[in-house]
Formats: sequence, C-alpha cells, structure tokens
Amino acid sequence: MQSPLRLRSHPSAPVALITITVMLGLIMAIIDSTIVNVALTTIGGNLGATVDEVAWVATGYILANVVVMPLNGWLTALLGRKMFYATSLAVFTVASLLCGTARSIWVLVFYRVVQGLGGGALQPTAQAILFETFPIERRGAAMAIFGMGAMVGPAIGPTLGGWIVDNASWPLIFYINVPIGIVAFLMTLAFIPNPKYIERPKGGIDWIGLGLLTAGLASLQFVLEQGERDDWFQSQTILLLTAISAVALVLFVTKTLRDRHPLVDLSVFKFRSFSVGSFLGIIMGFGLFGTALVLPLFFQNMLGFTAFDTGMALMPGAISTAISMLIIGRLLNRIDGRWSIVFGTLLFAWSTWLLGGLSVQAGYWDVFWPRVVQGFALGFLFVPLTTISLSDVPVPKLAGATGVFTLLRQLGGSLGIAILTTLLTHQSAVAWNNLAAGVTQTHGYSVGALTQIVAQQSTMIAYNYIFRLTAIVFVLSTPLVFLIRRHPRAPAAVEMSEAAA
Repeated sequence: MQSPLRLRSHPSAPVALITITVMLGLIMAIIDSTIVNVALTTIGGNLGATVDEVAWVATGYILANVVVMPLNGWLTALLGRKMFYATSLAVFTVASLLCGTARSIWVLVFYRVVQGLGGGALQPTAQAILFETFPIERRGAAMAIFGMGAMVGPAIGPTLGGWIVDNASWPLIFYINVPIGIVAFLMTLAFIPNPKYIERPKGGIDWIGLGLLTAGLASLQFVLEQGERDDWFQSQTILLLTAISAVALVLFVTKTLRDRHPLVDLSVFKFRSFSVGSFLGIIMGFGLFGTALVLPLFFQNMLGFTAFDTGMALMPGAISTAISMLIIGRLLNRIDGRWSIVFGTLLFAWSTWLLGGLSVQAGYWDVFWPRVVQGFALGFLFVPLTTISLSDVPVPKLAGATGVFTLLRQLGGSLGIAILTTLLTHQSAVAWNNLAAGVTQTHGYSVGALTQIVAQQSTMIAYNYIFRLTAIVFVLSTPLVFLIRRHPRAPAAVEMSEAAA
C-alpha cells in the first residue's frame, strides 16, 4: 500500500518536502508585501523622494500582484506547474537583489513592479499545490498550513521591518529574500511535480483579453490605492481611471464568457460554494488588510509606539492565529465548517468592537487581548472558508480558481483600506468640528495646547468609529455563510501533526 504522505504522480517527493518548498515562497512573498511599509519613510529620505513618490514603492508591487493573480491558471497551463513556480521564484529573488541596489526612487519602483510580477503568482500557486497534494480528508490541514503563512506573515513583516530599519540599512529588507529564494527555487526543481492533467492552453495568447484585464485591474487598484490621497472624484485622474477600469473589466468579462479558450476561467463561479466564499473572502480581506493598515497607524499616531513596538503589538495576534489554525486543522473534518466560519466572523467582530472602545490613554496591555482575540478568530474564519470555497472546484480548474480567489481577497483588502482611511479622515473632521464648537473656555490651557487636545480626541473618535463599523460589517455578513453548500464530513479525520510530518 502506498504511503499516504507521498504523491502518486511523484512518489519520490514526500508531502512534507512539497509543503516546505511552497511555504518558503509563500511566506517570503507575503512578508515582503508588508515589511516595506515600515521602511518607506527611511527609503524616501535616503533616495530624496517625496511622500507621493515613495508611496509607489508599495503601490507598484501591489499593481503587479493583482494583474498576475487571475492569470495563475493560464500561466500554469502554459509553462507547467514546476516551471511556472520556479520562474516566479527566480523573478522575485532576482528583483529583490536589484531592489537593494537601487539608488533612485524610480529605479526602485521599477524593480518592485518586476518583483510583484513574480510575487503575485506565489500565493495562489502555493495554495493550489497544497490543495492538490493533500488528500481530500486532509485539505483542512493543508489550508491551515497555508493560512499560517498567509495570515501570520503580515504580522511578522512590520516587526522584522521595524527591527531592520532601527538597527541596519533599508536594502537588507530586500536582501534577506535572496538566500530564501535560492533555496525555494532549488527545492521547487527537486520536489514540485507536474500534474498529468495540465495541458498547454489552446488558441494562443489572447492579447486583447490580456490588455483589457491589465488595464482594468491596474486602473482599479490605482483608484483604490490613491483615491483617498487625491480626494477621490475631485481628481480628473481618478475619474479617468475609474472609467477605464469599469469599461475594460466589463469588456473583459463579456469577451471571456464568449471565448472557447478564455484567458481566465470564470466558469468556476458556477459553483455556489466558490461564489459565496469569494464574496466572503472580499469581506475577510476588508477586515484583515483594512485593520492591518489602520492598527499600525493607530499604535504609532495615537499611542506613540515606535515601528518595532508596533510590530510587537501585532505579534500576539499572529501567534494566536497560528494556534487557532492548528486547532481548526484538526477539527475541520469533524464539524460543519460553516459554523466555524460563523464563530470566527463573530469573534473577529467582537475584537474590533473592543478596539473601538479604547481611549487616548490606552497602552500595550489594552490592545493585547483584543489583538489575541482577533488573531484567534482569523484561524477559524480563514481555514474553513478557503477549504469549503475550493472543495467543489474540479482539480484541473484549481490553479485558476485559487488565482481568482486570492485576487478577490486582495481587492477586498484594497477596498477596505480605501474605505477605512477615507472614513478616518472624514470622521476626524466631523469630530473636530463638534468638539471645537463645544470649547468655550481655555481653563488655563493655551490655544495651541487646546488645539492639540481637540485634534487628538477627534482622531481617537474617528478610530473608534471605523473599528466598530468593521465589527458591524462582519456581523451583518454572517448570514451569508449559510448560502454555502453544506459539505459532508470526511470519513476519517486526520490529525494536523500527522499531515505535516
């Protein structure tokens, strides 16, 4: 009898080695997407860039990411699983090295775009490989392993980035990818199999579809990234790019639905669990990425934390996420996964509601427990949602489905960031007007001191508002979970530790 820890198509490659291989690339790409954010001020100062210019170091990477993600299935079919993943790792690693050598801001932005083209493929490809590698009864464990990289990475990134910025030079945040990328590249060539079902795409390259997809997604991501900074539709650029995005994406979807051999397989949306799961993934991205941006701002601007202190404040959430993913990895085959999603959603809502009750006198321990609860909730939310959403998708369509699923979660995050930062600015102004109107006496304070107090309180009120709004959004989304088709439990649950052995 064949060992359950070996692939039929590649019997010499144990599941553990395949898992380690893809997790190296996954964690490297996810950490890199967040580690740079805490170094932007330092990079801008060293390269003589303005705030708007240095923002492109992050924006350029994300723009490239969202263009590549939906092409995951097509590129896998074109190059083969092993070659596509290895090429993505090589592009990401070489670009990381080049990023560290950049001596002008726009050269760095160009290298970051190239890096994003490689990094955008690593997450959905890793997810597809893990989902296919583990047997059906162990897919919960597979997604728990994947989730630890996808969820814990964003918390590790700021901590590591803060330490590097405080104790070394900013190029190191890119150079640390090089040895990891080389090891992952060599392990990919050695252990990642090429499934027999993968066939080269028919019909050649759809250049028109590729152009429409690129224009639509890049324009949409730019609008979400820059809209708040440019005062949204008061900006002609935002108006133009919104129109381009809408027209290009509508034309792309229309063309794709008519094509015999589409660039992106949208037929995966005919599976109800995938469709509902993708929509919930957008909401999850809203909460995860939105709060991932807002919390560091809150810690630094309101509580006076340093970059490293901020990373340490986020760390308890990452640890509790890892713990909850280990738990749900063991339980998912024994319970209805929909109830786990409901539990995780409501628990996340409760944690953000707690954050919405903090004051300007809050310290580390005031945010510690809400972060622990928030992190614990993510494991119960992310693992079953991903597992159930992909469970009905046929194996040949998995590469494309994981790319689309990851893209929608990323766009949900960008939408969350755009909405929350806009509301933060708006609510701060509203609270300022209300508080300032009520100040009738100085009570011994100078005008400058009173102005500072009002500004601080106004911003605190705005943070409370967006935290509690996020909680309400999560609570209201809970009934949608039961639109997901109930899946029968696997005949035998397999322990997480055995699956990862």
